[in-house]
Amino acid sequence: MVETESEATCTAVLTPPLSLEGGLAAELRPANLVQRVLSLFRNVRPGSDLSHLQLPATFNLPKSQLQLYGEAVYCAGEDLLSRCARGKDSLERLASVVAWSISTTRPPIFGFAPYNPVLGETHHVSAGSFNVLLEQVLLNSQFSSVQVSHRPPVSALHATDVGGNVELVWCQHPVPKFYGTSIEATVKGKRQVKLPKFNETYEVDCPNLLIRLLPAPSVEWSGAVRVVCKSSGLEAELSYCRSRSFLGIGGDPRCVKGRILRSGTGDALCEIEGHWDRTVSLKDLKTGKVSVLYDARRAIADLRTPVVQDQKGLSPSESAVVWGEVSEAILNKDWEKARQAKRQVEDTARRLAKERNERGEVWMPKHFSLSQDKNGEWECCPLVASVPAAPVVVPS
Repeated sequence: MVETESEATCTAVLTPPLSLEGGLAAELRPANLVQRVLSLFRNVRPGSDLSHLQLPATFNLPKSQLQLYGEAVYCAGEDLLSRCARGKDSLERLASVVAWSISTTRPPIFGFAPYNPVLGETHHVSAGSFNVLLEQVLLNSQFSSVQVSHRPPVSALHATDVGGNVELVWCQHPVPKFYGTSIEATVKGKRQVKLPKFNETYEVDCPNLLIRLLPAPSVEWSGAVRVVCKSSGLEAELSYCRSRSFLGIGGDPRCVKGRILRSGTGDALCEIEGHWDRTVSLKDLKTGKVSVLYDARRAIADLRTPVVQDQKGLSPSESAVVWGEVSEAILNKDWEKARQAKRQVEDTARRLAKERNERGEVWMPKHFSLSQDKNGEWECCPLVASVPAAPVVVPS
């Protein structure tokens, strides 16, 4: 069951992924952006959860949050995931997973946010031999006739390569909160990188997104990130932070540093330091050798925009179809049409939710099973072992 009424014959609009050069947002940015952003929060109390805040279309990137999650996986200048599976030992594989996790950190854009996905929305893309499928499996009260404040919007991701070397399973939900002069979005949930041939599973955290409104507007990644592999007994600790500056003024907000260590003893094996938008180095503490762990210029610069290869194969729930009319209007800067088209998508989602509740139906995801663990955290399990090839592809 799909909670949208878009037709697959509608225009699918795909826009450039976020990379080191965020040209698309620069084209859309109005002259008075800061003042307009501040006006959004005049009546919002500090500490408020913003997960169901509906932004006007003028503040939207022309893509869904599902697409942003997916682009972090399938849009890359080099195949870092395959490198994870080629590591000659557990330490090299863990370091490769760390490098890949840094590559999912894309330059954020102040004043713009993606669309909130509607329930049942999907995003299915292939890049080379790697196939990626996302689904919006749970929604909070924003489109529901029943107020359920404790249910966050949950997105699920499943990705596999044709050779069976790598599998990704994510179940995550953002929790953005307003703190008066800043907004901090914490991405909760479980992100797993599986290397079946080595029987290794890596649990990977995500940094927080910090948006400062005052005294000077900025947006940056921050916080602690862990990459843990229980079977090898190794883990990495990373910190996304500002570099130290003279008298505490300024500083580079794109620093990342950390270490790789043995989980049981805490013995450090390697040190990690650099900038996630430039290069990050890895120092072997035993030998003193320093190598380049991650190069952003190779990984996330000049990324290719996905294209529709099979129009007939597009699902009506595909993000690029669901939001196609809205995105097209935003790209044309036809703001009234964008407002109306966005309202239509949201009203349709509300109506379908209302009709479902009146019939007493329980909505079930199409591609994942959904459950909660003993701590109340959501878990998503793919219903098939491998993701099929997609109608949308990233040009080689």
